[in-house]
Amino acid sequence: MKKLQTLNLALIWLLAMTNLACAQSHDWELDKMPKDLETDFALSALPSHLRADASIYLLDPNKGYYISKKGTNGFICFVIRTEWERAQFRTDLYTPISFDAEGAKVIFPVYADAAAMRASGKFGAKQIKDTIDSRIEKGIYKSPKPGISYMLGPVMRTFDDKNVVVTMSIPHYMFYAPYLTAADLGCTAKASDGEPIVLGEGKSPHGFAIMMTGEKAKSKIVADQAQLVKRLAEYRPYLKI
Repeated sequence: MKKLQTLNLALIWLLAMTNLACAQSHDWELDKMPKDLETDFALSALPSHLRADASIYLLDPNKGYYISKKGTNGFICFVIRTEWERAQFRTDLYTPISFDAEGAKVIFPVYADAAAMRASGKFGAKQIKDTIDSRIEKGIYKSPKPGISYMLGPVMRTFDDKNVVVTMSIPHYMFYAPYLTAADLGCTAKASDGEPIVLGEGKSPHGFAIMMTGEKAKSKIVADQAQLVKRLAEYRPYLKI
């Protein structure tokens, strides 16, 4: 009887450990957004006059990004689901972003590679960060020439300046600024209202100088995309502004 109890306890422990390992090993998995919603969300990053002829990338959680529509104007758009710099896997990050032709060629491959590594299930979050950092150091990922990334979506869910994931409405423009620091622009490290914001702070070939839209432009963006905002909130309640 004692041997049977011991065996049962061992089996229970083994099952628990197996379930725990499976849960841990699958923390990379992402859900697939409905295609129409992901398409419209990605396109919202762009000014309206660029959307019709832009290329659209969608995310296959089991493979990575794939091209859903080939455009003709050089601009691409997609939804960021992994912020590789944070070295952590989350399933509630949704940020629409676009790049011009230069960014599509030089910066997008980083996001594509991070998504593909995560989708494979073979890399931990820190391994992905270390791999990309190593490629940057080796010059595999290059610095872009001057250009722009539009991030004019009405809503995004990402980390704020306190390292907390929040849903917010902050449409803005990002200009490529390799290795730029706030001091280079005469700004404070934490930009006050009206100042440019610097991402990368002198450490990244894919640094950015960011300018927010004005309040009037922001209000118009949110109003024009009201149906998209509603659909996003219905899809995931935490995407409500």
